Amino acid sequence: MIERDVYCDDILHQISSIQSALNGVGKQLLEDHLKSCVVERIEEGDRDVLDELLTTVAKLMK
Repeated sequence: MIERDVYCDDILHQISSIQSALNGVGKQLLEDHLKSCVVERIEEGDRDVLDELLTTVAKLMK
C-alpha cells in the first residue's frame, strides 16, 4: 500500500483491522489453552503452569 502511495489514513485503518484480528485469535487461543492444557497440568499437580501463564498474559498485554 505504501509503494502504491495509498492515503496514510487508509493504511492506518488496515493496520488497526489486522491488529484487531490478531487480538481475536490470541484471545481464542488463550481461552482454549486455559480450558485444556492449563487445567490438565493443574489437575496433574503441576502448579508451575500458573507462573508460565502469568508470564504469557503479561507478554500479551504489552
